[in-house]
Amino acid sequence: MRNTLVLNASYEPLTTVPLQRAVVLVLQDKAVVEQAHPLRSIRGAGMALPVPRVIRLQRYVRVPFRQQAPWSRRGVLARDQHLCAYCDRRATTVDHLQPRSRGGADSWMNTVAACAEDNQRKADRTPEQAGMRLLRRPFVPTPQASLMLALGLRDSEARDLADWLPAVAGRPVSAA
Repeated sequence: MRNTLVLNASYEPLTTVPLQRAVVLVLQDKAVVEQAHPLRSIRGAGMALPVPRVIRLQRYVRVPFRQQAPWSRRGVLARDQHLCAYCDRRATTVDHLQPRSRGGADSWMNTVAACAEDNQRKADRTPEQAGMRLLRRPFVPTPQASLMLALGLRDSEARDLADWLPAVAGRPVSAA
């Protein structure tokens, strides 16, 4: 099951939450379902609830403006689409280009997704010292791009939610 998009009371995208958390928010009357999956529902004792794709909070939540998405291991893996920056296989770990033992920071520009084998092979060295070439350079995603990556949407799913999502990089989501 995909994550559920959470909108502020003003219909601005805030974040994504697992399906279980979305259902709890709806059942506690803290959110309402704005868009549900057309073919799925959750059944409980004496009730049925459509599986929410998009929920909207009942009360407005003030969110400080961020020019940059906060760094996280999960965010790095999502940014790099779970592909190893060295071999393009499935990535399960995060590698620091400048190792932390040598002063490297947990930052977007110093980390890439890596498979366990390449991460161990590189060890406590820079890619140049290990003789490894990066297939993709790291970048700092915008908060909007981070939200899109966290949703993990395919193009068809992005079109279904296009009314709720921000345009990324000057291009509307529905044009994907």
